Amino acid sequence: MSFTAFRRRDLLALSFMVFGLSARALPEIGHPDAWGVDYGEATDPAVARSFDLLVLEPDFARPLTPLRGPGSRLLGYISLGEINVARPFAADLEKAGALRQANPNWPQARLVDLRDPAWTKLVLDRLIPAILRKGYDGIFMDTLDNAEAMERQDADRNKGMVAGAARLVQAIRKRFPDMAIMMNRGYALLPQVAAQIDLVLAEAMASRWNFTDGRYEMTSAADWQWQADHLLAAKRINPRLGLATLDYWDMRDRATVASLYARERAAGFQPYVSTLALDRLIPEPHS
Repeated sequence: MSFTAFRRRDLLALSFMVFGLSARALPEIGHPDAWGVDYGEATDPAVARSFDLLVLEPDFARPLTPLRGPGSRLLGYISLGEINVARPFAADLEKAGALRQANPNWPQARLVDLRDPAWTKLVLDRLIPAILRKGYDGIFMDTLDNAEAMERQDADRNKGMVAGAARLVQAIRKRFPDMAIMMNRGYALLPQVAAQIDLVLAEAMASRWNFTDGRYEMTSAADWQWQADHLLAAKRINPRLGLATLDYWDMRDRATVASLYARERAAGFQPYVSTLALDRLIPEPHS
């Protein structure tokens, strides 16, 4: 998410693709029957195996085999538009001049100059390989919409930031041609990278958390349609692209949660509904 939008911790977001052999028929790439996101430290294996696609926090050390269902895919979270200052590579990026101001909503996070070759090299040579070595099948890319927000904030200093973000995604695909890639939002660069990714996520599509009022709320019809238009335009560019949604709601309100799933699915999207914390997997409620 952009630094002008909400997000949790220095990481965030959610999920994508299925492929492989199984006793049952699996959805095509980018079209999981069920997907979910869990940034918690202790993912429940029994619940995890019911999902075709999972987005997880790769910094937590844990065996991945118990989390896999038949033919499922696991994606590791990576923030590309900003980094936590506690990261061991932050000093190198600071020295290279690739870091910018702090995220006003998350002061521990610094924005990254997505045009900087030092950042591209670090992502390609160290960060993604580290995720893949842990056994993940691909990555979930977050915070790329920072690029658009930075260009709007300072058009002169940040000229070409969106194009730089697109080049980074294209470089990732070129280096890792067989890796599963899912992108959160990033609508400004989506037309340039739709053919390079497997799944795009519309976060807070129909419902969201209102930080000011401290409650869950529905988005407006105009907000929903704005995101839907971007998803469908990307699908026209890449017909194989999976279109996922992530909505937030109080899980005790099962009727509304079920209606969110039904609304997104009826529009042709692959939904997941969770709480703002995203710290555990929550299966879709069924009556």
